[in-house]
Amino acid sequence: MEIINRRQRMASLSKKIRRENKTVGFVPTMGALHEGHLSLIVEARQMCDVVIVSIFVNPAQFNEKEDFNKYPRDLTADAAILANYQVNYIFAPEAQEIYGENFSTYVYVENLTETLEGASRPGHFRGVATVVTILFNTIRPDFAFFGQKDAQQVAVIQRLTTDLGFDTEIVVAPTIREETGLAMSSRNARLSAEERQRAAVIFQSLRQAKIAYRGGERNASRLAEIVRQTIEAEPLARIDYVSAVDAATLAPIERIAENPVLIAVAARFGNVRLIDNIILNKKQ
Repeated sequence: MEIINRRQRMASLSKKIRRENKTVGFVPTMGALHEGHLSLIVEARQMCDVVIVSIFVNPAQFNEKEDFNKYPRDLTADAAILANYQVNYIFAPEAQEIYGENFSTYVYVENLTETLEGASRPGHFRGVATVVTILFNTIRPDFAFFGQKDAQQVAVIQRLTTDLGFDTEIVVAPTIREETGLAMSSRNARLSAEERQRAAVIFQSLRQAKIAYRGGERNASRLAEIVRQTIEAEPLARIDYVSAVDAATLAPIERIAENPVLIAVAARFGNVRLIDNIILNKKQ
């Protein structure tokens, strides 16, 4: 396993790999690796000849400087974990390597980025779309792996990949959860023991909505209200949003018909903001 810091070196290696007709699987991360990341890497290892994992805390997608500064960084620990998963290369550039002097070109995906996380975190998806474009241009992966927990991010990247003509297939893996049902996230480490336990109410609320859906409820507002009321019953929780939208377009819906529907949640426990979601009526 080799750790690469320079963008040009990463691009040269990627070209060499493609000349050898090997398939490249790419897992973009911001480090602080957990089982969710590792599930993506296992999937990539099974599907591809070469696996590249990026570790880059992207300043362009943080709305609050304090949040960016607090984000955990330990490349040595992350590399030790990845050594056990047959990762071929770690791409771990500094910010200056990605955003050079006088950097002024950004990628903006219309329609998908103004709601949900986009409304709560203005500019977040511009940062995500820009860095993913740079990483895809550098690595040119055959497959890129993302987790369902970040459902809006997945929709944005799928649209970006199609619109900009990247020859990369986006693979979406299921959300990995802690024993309580809490979706795994690097942010979970910042929760107190009590907050971490209580935050399981997010998954419980989504599960209640799924039960109601299976029982015949098709009114999207009512399903969202089930989620909201369940979370509001937890004193430590502060809801940012609960929304039921079309899973592909992220447009609000009134009733669940043929298309898959995303019920998405963001809530705070203490100073930590958590997101989660489920997809109803998912095509098998």
